Parts: sequence; structure tokens; C-alpha cells
Amino acid sequence: MADFQKILIANRGEIAIRVMRAANEMGKKTVAVFAEEDKLGLHRFKADEAYRIGEGLGPVAAYLSIDEIIRVAKMSGADAIHPGYGLLSENPDFVDACTAAGITFIGPKAETMRQLGDKASARRVAIAAGVPVIPATQVLGDDMAAIRKEAAEVGYPLMLKASWGGGGRGMRPIMSEDELEEKVLEGRREAEAAFGNGEGYLEKMIMRARHVEVQILGDSFGEIYHLYERDCSVQRRNQKVVERAPAPYLSETQRETICSLGRKICKHVNYECAGTVEFLMDMESGEFYFIEVNPRVQVEHTVTEEVTGIDIVRAQILIAEGKSLIEATGAASQYDVKLDGHALQCRVTTEDPSNNFIPDYGRIQMYRSATGMGIRLDGGTAYSGAVITRYYDSLLTKVTAWAPTPEAAIARMDRALREFRIRGVSTNIAFVENLLKHPTFLNNEYHTKFIDETPELFDFKKRRDRATKILTYVADISVNGHPETAGRTLPHADLKLPKAPVPYVENTTPGTRQILDQFGPEAVADWMREQKQLLITDTTMRDGHQSLLATRMRSIDMIRVAPTYAANMHQLFSVECWGGATFDVAYRFLQECPWQRLRDIREKMPNIMTQMLLRASNGVGYTNYPDNVVQEFVRQAAASGVDVFRVFDSLNWVENMRVAMDAVIDANKVCEGTICYTGDMLDPDRSKYDLKYYIGMAKEMEKAGAHVLGLKDMAGLMKSGTATALITALKNEVGLPIHFHTHDTSGAAISTVLAASAAGVDCVDAAMDSFSGNTSQPTLGSIVESLKFSDRDTGLDIGAIREISNYFEQVRGHYAAFESGLQAPASEVYLHEMPGGQFTNLKAQARSLGLEERWHEVAQTYADVNQMFGDIVKVTPSSKVVGDMALMMVAQGLTRAQVEDPAVDVAFPDSVIDMMRGNLGQPPGGFPDGIVKKVLKGEKPNLDRPGKHLPPADLNAARKELAAKFPETSFDDEDLNGYLMYPKVFTDYAARHETYGPVRTLPTRTFFYGMEPGEEITAEIDPGKTLEIRLQAMSETNEDGEVKVFFELNGQPRTIRVPNRLVKATTAQRPKAEAGNDNHIGAPMPGVVASVAASVGKEVKKGDLLLTIEAMKMETGIHAERDAVVKAVHVSAGGQIDAKDLLVELE
Repeated sequence: MADFQKILIANRGEIAIRVMRAANEMGKKTVAVFAEEDKLGLHRFKADEAYRIGEGLGPVAAYLSIDEIIRVAKMSGADAIHPGYGLLSENPDFVDACTAAGITFIGPKAETMRQLGDKASARRVAIAAGVPVIPATQVLGDDMAAIRKEAAEVGYPLMLKASWGGGGRGMRPIMSEDELEEKVLEGRREAEAAFGNGEGYLEKMIMRARHVEVQILGDSFGEIYHLYERDCSVQRRNQKVVERAPAPYLSETQRETICSLGRKICKHVNYECAGTVEFLMDMESGEFYFIEVNPRVQVEHTVTEEVTGIDIVRAQILIAEGKSLIEATGAASQYDVKLDGHALQCRVTTEDPSNNFIPDYGRIQMYRSATGMGIRLDGGTAYSGAVITRYYDSLLTKVTAWAPTPEAAIARMDRALREFRIRGVSTNIAFVENLLKHPTFLNNEYHTKFIDETPELFDFKKRRDRATKILTYVADISVNGHPETAGRTLPHADLKLPKAPVPYVENTTPGTRQILDQFGPEAVADWMREQKQLLITDTTMRDGHQSLLATRMRSIDMIRVAPTYAANMHQLFSVECWGGATFDVAYRFLQECPWQRLRDIREKMPNIMTQMLLRASNGVGYTNYPDNVVQEFVRQAAASGVDVFRVFDSLNWVENMRVAMDAVIDANKVCEGTICYTGDMLDPDRSKYDLKYYIGMAKEMEKAGAHVLGLKDMAGLMKSGTATALITALKNEVGLPIHFHTHDTSGAAISTVLAASAAGVDCVDAAMDSFSGNTSQPTLGSIVESLKFSDRDTGLDIGAIREISNYFEQVRGHYAAFESGLQAPASEVYLHEMPGGQFTNLKAQARSLGLEERWHEVAQTYADVNQMFGDIVKVTPSSKVVGDMALMMVAQGLTRAQVEDPAVDVAFPDSVIDMMRGNLGQPPGGFPDGIVKKVLKGEKPNLDRPGKHLPPADLNAARKELAAKFPETSFDDEDLNGYLMYPKVFTDYAARHETYGPVRTLPTRTFFYGMEPGEEITAEIDPGKTLEIRLQAMSETNEDGEVKVFFELNGQPRTIRVPNRLVKATTAQRPKAEAGNDNHIGAPMPGVVASVAASVGKEVKKGDLLLTIEAMKMETGIHAERDAVVKAVHVSAGGQIDAKDLLVELE
């Protein structure tokens, strides 16, 4: 027979490419065929010629069309056809058609295929050849009663097998007669779809079995070689997952026995070409039972090639050309076929192990494969940008590892799998990695049900895929903008990335943190009292930006400069960087974890104490929490890195502070019990908050165990004369060091600070120059300069301050959208007494209500409301209540007199009602009776501490509740505390984090404004793991309302699709199943509806079949999970569906 000149490969994907490679090495031309749905398949581009087949046919039917393949073979001048595996590879009619057309079929003869190609006739041959077989029925007919009878004769459990084909398709385990009919019909449909023939039979199922197969080669001269055996026992749904050669558990005697049985059955039929004889090995008895012969090359042929050195595909071609086995294999006899080492193969597929191995489809956004010594890859359409369709097998690539020993081969495979990076579709890689490490696999004790009976194989962390998530966020913001910056001032176009000043020293100088760690909080207080210099707390990272930029500064801009603080500002008492509004704003608006911020700052700044603002029983929230929630929060904050807790109560009620203070003391951290200053202490007409009041409260703080006395002038109302009098008196009456905090809203704060310094205050708060003034703290650099060369010289380096201030000036430029617009200080603060942190927020609220032009009315009304409430301390959350009431009164044109008039009906804001009920506690002297009665309409207020009547929270139940909301995410104690403070805010954040990943690593400009084409950024997602991102272009919006955004990620192209929310899609969208709605049955995977059993009004029982879905030639049944009535059916047979589409509604 003449040598072939041109070979047509009647297949697709990985095996088509494998045959082309062998033909190419032999100098032969190749022809590919492809269906319309497969026109981007890589195999067509690997061939010398490629032709479309099956016009008007389905995506699989095209490849099953014998006429079409013969047409192309004749047209292209092919003199041989290689069928690969699957599809038509075992169809004798195809062999006959090739023969009739004068084209050589590379495979067994049609007669042999009919004898062995279907499993039922193969059994008869095996019996005739004296090879043991498993008890089974004949080929099943259509009479279900007859099928039941045959099944009973063989005995349950049974396995339904398709007569034509393999790969697990058409196979179904049947444990009892109850499921016989459903499984038989389901398997038939699947076999029909996969192989064009639904014929099958039932076979006795061995419960603990190994799957061992023998590779055979036969030539036209009657010679047959075996290439030893393969172990294929690791299976799922009867489809092989890991294949090994040789089988590591067989003795040499067993190996010789099974290989002889394989040769025996093939010799019986004068087998030609490549084939595989499959056996089940009963693990109890060690006996081998014939299953079937696969008259084709197998998926797993690669492992045999690696251990024998024989190219099986090349041998197929040579045998079909009429060559002998000696020429085809290079082995002079069976004796000369030797085993060398060990090999195993794993299939990398787009199946999702965490979702019942349902095949995934879509575009591969990034594909990076493995390589290196002993690794072989046989891939199909697997590359960045490739589209995985729902029509075909889910295989991406086969990985084969060879090594001298089984252990080394497994280790090499594990290494190779870990090298893969596949994004855009789910894969089974993590599952296979688990499998390779499992003791049962390593000890060779596994069997065919190993995967089904080993649930721990599914305990793996989902791939974080952070790069894709971050790109999705950048794409979304680039297309749709950020809701927080829409319509607001833009940063300057030429703004550069902020660069932190270089640390002066490599090794940081010990600071206050070391005093606390080594000697405890009492030692810190003693040390403070001993210092002559004025100690400074820098508030830039908390109150500075909270007051000036609505708390919007991102962690990255703080962490970047933290090492500079540690090296150049080690004389600071503390850095306030946590708590207050920064906690919920981080989750709510900045899409980052406040705990991560705390840990990162702590790590980068190990020598200066970190400080937080704690709203006592309000935690970092706006309501009262159960005592154990506050205690747990303090415990966690201390563990995560907080050193100084500034504890205050929004109404100055010490009783409400004790739980939080005790928790801080128990954590061995600095407890700064804090008095909130309000009004004017020297005004004789406002004697409620006089010197006696403040001294009395300070003594209560001392008794409560505070280490430091905080004096919090949150509105900036304290004047220099007041500071002199109050600080002097407190130093005389109380033994605690005093820490003073104020705001510069009036412009006079620095005079107050200097007066406090002269009176002996121990520590003051200040903000870096570029984040100071107005509603923020007084200017740090100016305080330092003012005290230079005095006995209270701070000892801070003014040069270092200016360098850091310059850095923060660059940072501030990126937050132009959040500037308050306040042009200058204002004495109006002495009228309204608003806290600095509230001033900008309330102004923004007034703007949103259309009251911006009436701001001065709002300010006056705020003062009126304060008096109406009994002249209270105004700080979060009490200040918010006053603000809510003031805005409502101005918007509705109400005066204080009208509100207090019993005859005027007023609908009070919820926050006012809540406060009057006593849920924030009680101010000195209580709230005025008149306003309480009017607000509560006769309801009695709670005069006790609010937390006293709140039952303890069940922390374990809360943890389980959170885990149930996000089953694929692991949450730690920090996350739990975030959830306890803000359940909805935290869950919204967690959901966004699952979608967009660690966006905290993005530059601030990118986070708020996205990227422009041609722009490049860098994001470090882990130490030493950096993403280099370049946005190349953006497409127009398509009919689905989507925009394609083209990136380069670390030099590799990536495409992200995001919806353009400014337009509507022109294509209809199916309704989606609602998460958590038990009445909604959603599609677990994309695919085609194969059959629908449900109908409207039909009563269904738990377990009843509702419909079946077919995807990638696998059929999956959807069953009712409870007894119900079908309310609606949203699909019909043949319909295309996507994952989570609503299929059936129950009621």
C-alpha cells in the first residue's frame, strides 16, 4: 500500500491537533473539518487545509455527518481519514463509507468494529475467546417491562452503558428498580446526542473495583503487541480523571495476566491498528473482568507513550499504510516493548468541581500553561481570548507527567498544575491538586468510586482571581464612572502619583509603642506626666480627612507614608488612624477593609502608638450595641493593632462608657476616658457646663480606671481663656495626664492650644499642615514652630513635618471631589456648635435637599434645636440627631415655638424619636419633659443605660449567619466584628469584594475615575506580587448593552466586558432566579433544555424530575427539592439557557 500523502482528521479539538502533529512529523499534509460553531477552534488553524462541514446541522451533528466528511475528503484529495476518538471513531458505517470512497480508514476493519466496537457484541467475543466477563443483559429494547425483567435477573445495583461510545456518556448507575426507567431514558438521550446512537445495555455493578486497561497494537500480518496496562480507576460519573501507566498496584504476575487477556481477545478477531481492552479488577478477589474494547486511540494514550517510548498515533498511520508492527513501533518483538518509569495524566477541564462539575463556558481571559522537565501538554482550544462554547467537550488540555518513580511523577504533576493560570472560566485544577495529595491516592488504595466517597477532595479554596476582578472594577469605573464622584470637581489632569518622603534611618527608633508593650498603659501615663515637652498626636489619618474630605481618604495613601512616620516622626505620642466614621466609610464607600488598614499601618509603623476613636456603647456605629458586642469589638481592635482608645459618650454619660473602658483596660491598652466639651464654660448664662461640671466628670473618669483624661472639643468652641482655666483646674484636681483635641473651624484653635500648653496640658492633637485648619485640627507645623526654644518644645523635626505635609498635599489633590468648599474659618461655629466632622456632611445634606442657599437658617435652627433638646453635648451620634431635626424644620418652615407647641402636630425624624426614648443614653439633667412627651406621644422613655436591657448577642449564631450568606468565603474575627457593627454595610462590602477583589491596591485616581486609553498603572496585590495594567482601548456599546475594555495585564492581552449602565440592551434577557427564593428553580449551568417534565399546575413531590439540561454532551436532571405545585415554566425543550436563568417557579 502506498504511503499517505494527505490525511483528513474527522475530529476536533485536542485529538485532532495530536494527529496533525504526528502526521506533520511524518511529512504528510493534513486536512481539518469544522462546524460553524467551532470555526474558531484551534485545530482548524493547525491543519494545512480546513473546511467547514454540516451547514444546517447542529454543532455535534456536523461532525457525525459521514456524507459531509467524505465530501471534504474527496474534495481535498485526502487519501486517508483518521477518526481520533469519540464522534465517528467507533462507527463501522463510517469505515464502510471510507472504503466505498476509496479512502483508507486509519483504524480497525468494519467487521472487527462490529464484533468489538459495541459493548454487547464485544461480550460475546470475550466469552468465545475465554476471557471472563461481568454478568449483563442483552442490548435493551423499548419494552420497559422486559427491561425490568432483565434487570432483575442480573440483580441490582446495575450500570447502564451505551453500546456505542465512551467517556462516561450514556452511563448511569441504577441502584434500584424505582429509578430504572428514568435513568434508562436519560442515558439513551445522552448517548444519542453524543454518538448518534442511543443503544445500550445493563451490567452488574462491582461496588469496589479498579479500572485497568491494556493498550493493543495489531498489524495486517496477524501480529499483536500489548503496550502494557494503564490504571484509570480515578473516575467521576464514569469519566476518567487521572490515568497512570503502569498501574502501580499490580504485581508482575497480575500485569502479565491482564496483558495476556487483552492480547487474547484481540488475537481472536485478528485485530488491526490501535485499540484498548478495558477490564474491571475486583479489589476483594483480585479477579479481572472484561468490560469492552475501544477500537480507537484513547484519550489517555499519552501515558503509555511516555513509558514505552512508542508513538501510538504514528504507529496507527504506519499500520494503516500496511507496515508491520516492527516498522510501526521499532520493537522487534513483544519482548522488546519495555516499560521505563512512571507517567500519569490529568485532564484540565472547564468543569466546576464546587458545582457538581457542571461545565463552564465563556471566554478565557488569561491562559498560562505549565512546562519544564517531564511535562507534556496535549491541548485543544486553550489560549488567552479563546471562547469555550457549550456545545463540545470541556477539555482544555491534557497534562502528562513522567518520572522514574510514581512518587516523583505525582510531585511533578502537582508542580505543573500549580503553574497553570486560567481566568474567565471555572476549572477543575484545584480539585485535581487535592486528589493528588490525598493519602488514599498516594497509597494506591483508591477505586472507581474514590471521588464519590471522598468529600474532602472538594475542600479547596476557590481561586481568588484577583487580577481579573480588579480589571473588572477598573473597566466598570472607566465606562460608567464612580457614583461618589459623578458631577463633582475633577482633580487636575497632570496630577502625579503621591510619593512618600524617604525615611531618614533604616532601623526605626523605639517610641511610645515600646513603652506600652514593655511596661503597660500605666507606665505610658506615668511617662506622659514626666515629660516637659508638649506631646503631639497626629490626626491626619483619621479626623483630618474626616473633617475636610468626608472621611474619603483611602488606606493606600496612608500606608504609603507610614514607614516615613516611623523613621522621621518617632517622637509623636500617637497617630490617630482608626475608628469614628472611618470604619463604616471604608466598607461603605471605599470598598476596603478597615481592619486591613489597621494591620498594615501597624506593620509599617511599629514604634508609634496607634489611636482610635471609640463611641463607647455605640462602638464605631450609630446605635447602642449589646455589652458583649462592644467588649468583643475592643478585644479585636486591640489584637489587630490599636494602642490608644479614646472612649467618649455622645451625651457625656460616664455610666454609658464603663463597659467600653473596662474592655480597653482588660486588653492592657491605653484607656483615654474622654470628656466632650460644649457651650462656653465662662458664660454665666450657660451654667449647665461650668468648671464644676467638667471637674466632676474628670473625677468620675479617674474612678472608672482611665489611664489618660481626654478633653474633646469636637466643635472647636473652647477659647484660650477657657483652656487656661479648665486645664489649670484639671491638673490641680485630677492626677491623670490630659490629652486635648480641638477643631479650627473658628480659626482661633492654635491660640487655644498654646494656652492649654502653657497651662500644663500633656498632649494635644494636630493635623499635618496640608490637612489642617477650618473644620480640621490646628496646624501641626505651626504648633511646633510656636513652641520652639521654649520649655515645651515638642522635639519634632519641622523639616520632616513639611516633607510629610507636602506628601499629603499631593494626596489631597486626588480627592478634589470631596472638598467641602469652605473658603475660610467662621465664627458662626460659636452659634451652631457643630462638630468639625459633621459640618461638611450637614452642608452636603442641605445641598441635596435644596437648602444650600438657606445654610445660615440651618445653622441658626441647629442652635435652636440644641436648646430645645436641653443644651446637649453634640457629637456623633447625638449631633446627627440635632442635624436631622434642624434640616426637617428648615425644609418644612417650622420654628422652635411651633415644634414645642402641643397644639401643632409634628412628624419627628426616627433618629429624634430613638434618642428621646433613651436609646443613646441621658444628658446631664435629662431631656426637657415637654419635648420628650411630644416626641414620644406619652410613651415612657428608658432612663437606664441602654445596653443594660439589651440581651447579649449570640456571636456564634452571627458567625454562622454570615457564613451562610457567603458560603464560598471564609470570615475571621475581624470580619465578624464588622458584621456585628454594620450587618448590611458589611454584607454589601463582602459581595462587592467577591466581584471586584482587592481594589484598595489601586491608585486613588484609578479607583475614583478609572483609566484612559494608553494609561498605565501598577498595583501591588501582595508583597512582591505586582500587576502592571495598561488600558489599550474601549469598544462601542453592543446590542447587549456591553462595552469591551481591552487591557494589557503584565504584558498579556485581557478583555473585560462590562455593562454600560447609561444605555439599555436591545436584546431580550431571560428572568433570573432570585437567590434564597425556594420557589425559584434556576439553571445550575448554561446549556440547552433537553426535555421538560414539569407543567403549570402539576403537583410535584420531592425528587421528581422537572426538566433536563444538556451541555457539552452531558445531560443533567433538575429535580424538585420539596413537595410543591408548579406555578410557571419559563423554558421549553430545545431552548438555550444561561446559568441562573429562571426555569421553573413553584408555589
